[in-house]
Order: sequence, then C-alpha cells, then structure tokens
Amino acid sequence: MSCCPQEVKVETSCHGTSTKKRDWLLIGSSLIIGLSYFQHFFLPGIQLHFSHSIVELMNTMAPGILLGLVFVGLLSFIPREVVISAVGSPTSIKGIFKATAAGLLLDLCSHGILMVGMKLYERGASLAQVMAFLIASPWNSISLTFILFTLVGAKLTISFIVLSGIIAIITGLIVRVLLLKKLIPNNINQTELPSDYQVWPNLKASFKGKFFTVLFYKELAVNGFRDGQMVLRWIFFGAVLTSAVRLVASPEILQEYVGPTMGGMGITLFVATVLEVCSEGSTPLAADLVTRAKAPGNAFAFLMTGVSTDYTEIMSLKDTTKSWLCTLILPALTIPQIVLISYLLNQ
Repeated sequence: MSCCPQEVKVETSCHGTSTKKRDWLLIGSSLIIGLSYFQHFFLPGIQLHFSHSIVELMNTMAPGILLGLVFVGLLSFIPREVVISAVGSPTSIKGIFKATAAGLLLDLCSHGILMVGMKLYERGASLAQVMAFLIASPWNSISLTFILFTLVGAKLTISFIVLSGIIAIITGLIVRVLLLKKLIPNNINQTELPSDYQVWPNLKASFKGKFFTVLFYKELAVNGFRDGQMVLRWIFFGAVLTSAVRLVASPEILQEYVGPTMGGMGITLFVATVLEVCSEGSTPLAADLVTRAKAPGNAFAFLMTGVSTDYTEIMSLKDTTKSWLCTLILPALTIPQIVLISYLLNQ
C-alpha cells in the first residue's frame, strides 16, 4: 500500500478532465479502524486484541483530534497577519519565545497540537517558530500537567516542563540562524507585518456576524477536516501500526528493559519512535518509568521523543514543508539534547 496519494483522472465536464488525489494510506487505515469498531460493537463475542487496541487508542485520541480539527478550522477564518502577530515576527527571537509559550499553554494533546502547528506554518509562521511550538507542547497541556503532578510529584513535573521549554527555545533559535543564513529553505507563506498593523479590529472583522449562522459551522467542519487530513492520515496509520506492535510486545515486557541505563534509554527512544501513543497515553506510561523502572530520565525521553522521532510528526512536517531537509532538522537537533538531559536526570 503506497503511503503517498495517487492521482486519478476524473471527468468533470465537456472541457476535459481534472485531477483528483486518492489517499490510499488514509483510505486503508480508515477502513481497518472502521472494521475494528464494527467488530467491537456488533461482534463483541469475538475477542480480538488488535481490534480492541485500535478502539481503545482511537477513543483516547478522539478528544484531542476533534479539538485539533476545530482549532484548524478556526485558523482558516483568521487572516494570516493575525496569526503572525500572535506568534511574533517570523524572523525575530521574540517569536521563538512566544511560540514556545503558546505550545506550553495550549491545552491540546500531541495530535491536536500537530494539526495546529501545521496550520500555523501554512498561515506564515516560520519553521523555527513551528518547531519551538511542537517541541514545547506535546504533553504540556494544563490537564496532563495536573495528572503528572499526582503521578510523579511537583518537583519532577516542573523540571520536565522547564527542560522541555529549554529544548524548544534552543532548537528554535538554531533553526532561526539556519534560516537567516539560508542553509534551509524559508516558509514560502512567510510574511512580515506593517508597523501600524492592528490585531483586534482585523480579528473581530474575520468573525463578525458568523457565529450565529449555520454556514459558518458547516465551513468550520469542512475546513477543519480538509486542512487536518494531512495529519489524520498519519494518525490513523499510527493507530493501526501501534496496535500491531502491541500484539507482540506488552507494556509490562517493554518496561522490564527500560531501566536507568544507556541501553534502557536506547530502547525507550526506539519504543517512543515506533509506538504511536497520544499524550494522554504517554503520560501514565512515562510515570511508570519513574515509579517502576526508577528511570526519570527515560520518562522524560519517552515524553519528548514522541515529537522528535515519531513518524506522524516527521511525515506531517514533510508533507507541509515539502522538504526533507526542513523535516530531518527536527530529530537532528532535538535528540542529542534529549539524550543529554535524560542521562543527567537518571544520575
């Protein structure tokens, strides 16, 4: 099954043909997920671990995915200039800090954040800002922070939050330098604001009179699904792949081999890369690495590596930026920082 959309010709009128892309990865993954839900609800007597795993994973991710689609749909109504004003100038250092703060504060799971991040890039945010936003945000939602407080304690939770923000800022600043030196391509959607640009009048004008119309909510749903489809294809595929991995490796078996050693950290990085776990799912697993494996560094690596090496993130960035160089900068810059900090935490 090809992971890339295939082009097929479709007759549209007497004037010729048009080209429509058929996304086989999205279609195939959606079909498997749909069949799993059918088995789960209509054939409950047949116990299939694979189907149960998919349903459980999708149910966990669903709120974050839906919220992400809503945010993406709303962003489609907001002028590009307003988005740039919110995250700061694409070429400024201040913009990196604002993007990091937005990632830390926005209460969405990693999959919802990914959709918003890709939409921010399309609306003109720089690659440096988008990377800072993504790195800072995966598990740092307000709700999950409270969960971590109860699972591993305030001291370790605050340390994780501060350290993830530091990695986001450092990575964003390095990418900014690479962009200024033209060592990696700039965002073609990037724009600078005029000095007299006013945010609130333009933002209010974008939504004036729309909240009370049925057409607005219809367009919100259509735009959200259309613009989020690029990420949905990898999320759905990730759910299928993760369920397949769970058939041969239970969390208990994995935890046995992820103690506070370099070997254990290496296995943790590998598992975080392969296992597509939403932030709601990664948080309790990370807590187990602290309480059971006695490896706080591995827990931090597990939480952070999801955004650095996860194929959903990698392929979504590739599809959005159209550049492997822009995409592979993410793991190249973040993994060394994560490994160093995780090693120190384990000590």
